[in-house]
Amino acid sequence: MKILFAASECVPFCKTGGLADVVGALPKALKRERHDVRIIIPKYKQIRAQEFGIKDTGKSIRIPIGDKEFIAEIKTCKTEQGIPVYFISSEDYFTRPGLYRDATGDFVDNDIRFSFFSRAVFEACKLLSFQPDIIHAHDWQTGLIPAYLKTLYSQDPFFKKTATLFTIHNIAYQGIFPKTRLPLTGLGWSEFTMDKLEFYDSICFLKAGLAYADGLTTVSPTYAAQIQSGYEYGRGMEGLLQKRSSVLRGILNGIDIQEWDPYTDVFLPQNFDLNHMQIRRLCKRALQRSLNLPDNSEAPLLGVVARMDQQKGMDLVLEALPEWVARGFQLVILGQGDIQLQRRFELMQNNHPLSIRYYSDFNEPLAHQIYAGSDFFLMPSRFEPCGLSQMIAMRYGSIPIVSATGGLLDTVQQTHSPDTGTGFFFNELTATALIATLNYALQYYANPTAWQALQARAMSAVFSWSNSAIVYLQAYRKASPRAALQPTRRMKRFSV
Repeated sequence: MKILFAASECVPFCKTGGLADVVGALPKALKRERHDVRIIIPKYKQIRAQEFGIKDTGKSIRIPIGDKEFIAEIKTCKTEQGIPVYFISSEDYFTRPGLYRDATGDFVDNDIRFSFFSRAVFEACKLLSFQPDIIHAHDWQTGLIPAYLKTLYSQDPFFKKTATLFTIHNIAYQGIFPKTRLPLTGLGWSEFTMDKLEFYDSICFLKAGLAYADGLTTVSPTYAAQIQSGYEYGRGMEGLLQKRSSVLRGILNGIDIQEWDPYTDVFLPQNFDLNHMQIRRLCKRALQRSLNLPDNSEAPLLGVVARMDQQKGMDLVLEALPEWVARGFQLVILGQGDIQLQRRFELMQNNHPLSIRYYSDFNEPLAHQIYAGSDFFLMPSRFEPCGLSQMIAMRYGSIPIVSATGGLLDTVQQTHSPDTGTGFFFNELTATALIATLNYALQYYANPTAWQALQARAMSAVFSWSNSAIVYLQAYRKASPRAALQPTRRMKRFSV
């Protein structure tokens, strides 16, 4: 099968969240299944051509925006696994400091930037003579791709056997823009209806993906059910999703088990695995020393790697901090986002320099070291489509304390006794509930035998992409009549 991943970010080239991890990892698993999979993303300023061996193809295309045309150059490289990656380069749209925003806020022309990219995807396919069976589009930035295939390119013979699958990574981000901008996208007013692009008298790119795509997925089974249940999770899309429920499927994300492997991780001061857990204590000690925290093996060390956002429940962590500090706990937080939350964590660090460390920079080595050195990993999210951090934490032996929502419910098993579970849930989204859940978890932490058994179960959970890739292939075949003619390999046994 010929599969094209179209997305706004991809590891290792550019990343703001879990979307980039998925777009970087899932194609690897599909390639192992012997499919012709390729990736296309914008060529942002921060993607360094020399570092990744990106070269010019010598090919360029012209994309109409309103009554003008803008040039896009096509660049390319291959990943370490040999997957072709294409970059849409534009001086007008992708040479800015950030992917979607700068220090002043979102770029005001994001609608035009990503409609330009979406049109360029089709023109690049034609120029490169790559005729995909499936274009797998991701989140609102590529929501117009399914719409373009059903409108502007519906009569193009090059795409007569192409279908689209659209994945919702986080339905809260919808790409809503003034309807006056519609002519700039190249779509006609006939598409501006309640069952297509229109959303409260505005254009909604996410809705376009949901309405026009041949198949829909989201990143966990529980989240797939939640976003159809009502406005709290569906954010206004629940009615459309209920209408299209027959083509919607929740497929659990995996993690790249080669990148996230404590036995080979180059960022760790000491490597370890399930059979050498005594070495893990050295990772905790090294983390404490590198952060200038007291070298105290008995103090519970809590880790957070998350976006600073109300969605992620960071305000609950802030509320709980005074009690945890008073009890001698240590906390290290890594993440960017809401400026007010960042400032509050910085203030807490200044007031409690022996207990708290907060880092707002993107620091990949430190993220790995937090997973390997923390005792508990906090994810008090108000909603969590899938979540990757809890899977990584478990693989590294850090026990997750999570809210009972979305993909967290699909990946963490509640610990009820010394011989069950891989983590701990709390249901009420309050600091009091978060504190109470950690207090319960500390009973296991205080019992070396129970704690080691809990860590062993967590580290033994399987979250590779292999089985999820097979489920995606089933979704591709359902969406594409042409692809449905190709055989499906049987799934392996999957355990969590």
